[in-house]
Amino acid sequence: MSRAANTTVTAVYSGTFDPLTLGHEDAIRRAAQMFDQVIIAVARAHHKNTMFTLDERLSLAQAALADCPNVKALPFDGLIVEFVRSQNAQVIVRGLRSVTDYDYETQMSGMNRHLAPEVDTVFLHTSAHVQHISSTLVREIAKLGGDVSGLVSTPVLNALQAKVATKH
Repeated sequence: MSRAANTTVTAVYSGTFDPLTLGHEDAIRRAAQMFDQVIIAVARAHHKNTMFTLDERLSLAQAALADCPNVKALPFDGLIVEFVRSQNAQVIVRGLRSVTDYDYETQMSGMNRHLAPEVDTVFLHTSAHVQHISSTLVREIAKLGGDVSGLVSTPVLNALQAKVATKH
């Protein structure tokens, strides 16, 4: 994909982000260094029973990445390639933690390429120090009263603690 010198490249990093973890932040921050703009596409996730509402997940993403001026969070529903097109973006960024992620993400990348040949997918291998983190595990540990302070940023930690406290 060639581009004129004066065009910007926008990348989209999508997920449910329930909650946003330091693993997600690692990939987003690295993408923000590579691309002119990064959009965190926060899925409405009708099919999931999320801990945080869509508005809460959007606010947490913005708060956690407030120091990255070229990153913003927006809601999305439906096909990611349609969202990418609606934002005039050119790239989908996906993080890879393991071979399992690779197998799934390669299949998704192929399907997205079929649906939107003009959109490229870039895989970022998760940094070793956050490779073990998943939103599912963070939620479970938090619900069981465990310490998740090394797994999420301060705004997310505060929100998790408040959410768990209201459940007891």
